[in-house]
Amino acid sequence: MSDQRFAVIGLGQFGSAIAKNLSNRGAEVLAIDSSLEIVEGIKEEVSHAVALDATDKKALLSQNIQDVDAVVVAIGENFQALLLCTFLLIELEVKRIITRSMGNDQRRILEKMGVTEILSPEDEVGGNVAEMLINPNVVMCMQLPDDYEIVEVKAPSAIFDRSLGDIGLREKYKLNLVTILRKKRVARKKMIIAPMIIILLGCLIRIRLFKKQILL
Repeated sequence: MSDQRFAVIGLGQFGSAIAKNLSNRGAEVLAIDSSLEIVEGIKEEVSHAVALDATDKKALLSQNIQDVDAVVVAIGENFQALLLCTFLLIELEVKRIITRSMGNDQRRILEKMGVTEILSPEDEVGGNVAEMLINPNVVMCMQLPDDYEIVEVKAPSAIFDRSLGDIGLREKYKLNLVTILRKKRVARKKMIIAPMIIILLGCLIRIRLFKKQILL
């Protein structure tokens, strides 16, 4: 169970998928859209669902948007609304803002505004985005057939200076090491150091156990 709180603004296919996946992972989710019909359709699957104009500062403040851990701005068709909403979130000093862009031009504009986390169309797998929001050590995850998954993770400090054998990668978690990405060479092969990326393959239930016990 996660004690994190997220808001998702824009409940099209992508935004709805993120909101539902975050909720399924135990997070408290505030789902926001301008359409009452869309909000009614998702309200049973998230903690809170509200129909409001996300370009209205007072409306955002009414939901205490500034207090959540992160906001995903997933407005897809109206870039002007996305920009204004993002600007208001920056003005309200929201801790973490993840904004969707639909192309390079939109990305450049968002970067000029100071947005550092920008989702491109190729990133748009709602479950993957939810996983990376819940667990900041997850760089990428990809679900495979037969309930298998490949996950790319940043090694947390809790396992620095230990070997992959020490943490029981194969024996305890039944996971396969695909590769290790690191900038520095170390004397002992497969010794975990910082900065280091580990890419793993395994069944979904085992990957989730590893994330819960090692990454969180």
